[in-house]
Amino acid sequence: MTDINAFIDDKVKTTDVFLFMKGTPDFPQCGFSGQVVQILNYLGIDYDSANVLENDELREGIKAYSNWPTIPQLYVKGEFVGGADITREMFQSGELQGLLEGKGIAVRQTA
Repeated sequence: MTDINAFIDDKVKTTDVFLFMKGTPDFPQCGFSGQVVQILNYLGIDYDSANVLENDELREGIKAYSNWPTIPQLYVKGEFVGGADITREMFQSGELQGLLEGKGIAVRQTA
């Protein structure tokens, strides 16, 4: 396993909710990453992230790791959830909240 794969594997498997994104949660550098950050923040989820723009090896490595061509990529308890469109659709249908709660991750109750 390469160093970058080991880094990705460690983050995905040891962090309950992890987001590979362009930019940071405080300063997303693409609209899609910003959408996922907004959803996670709205739900009150504790999560960690990595900025793929800081490292080309990470940017390409995460695409190979997940066999998914786009960023952002959201992982929950080691499981790849999807990118911005899938995350948004799951949030709108309530499926994302159910997935998180089903894995023991506290979600802020919404009206």
